[in-house]
Amino acid sequence: MGRFAVITMTEKAADRVREIVATRESAYGIRLGIKKGGCAGMEYTVDLVTEPNAKDDHVERDGAHVYVAPEAALFLFGTEMDFEQTTLRTGFTFRNPNQSSACGCGESVELKPADLKALAEARASA
Repeated sequence: MGRFAVITMTEKAADRVREIVATRESAYGIRLGIKKGGCAGMEYTVDLVTEPNAKDDHVERDGAHVYVAPEAALFLFGTEMDFEQTTLRTGFTFRNPNQSSACGCGESVELKPADLKALAEARASA
């Protein structure tokens, strides 16, 4: 049985990752992580990957490559990464089952580690 994909990407997110990489000469993809900050305690980080890290989890969709920092993986299991463009905001969005709350401005979140036992049981019954 294969490994869990840490995250999934929508078609829009994959399109945006490919666009970003196409405009950067030495880019392989983007790296998704988390850092402490903001009023809710944690923020998502998105950085350009110019040299893949073997410790990162690698997720690929239609040629779009996202690397997930190992220290973030437990907080991001089951997350769907999307991309939205509205009159007020343009950027990646995250539907994260490990998110317990968010600040009013939407820039920071409170995350809890994923329940790996529940994920494994759900996968076994699928």
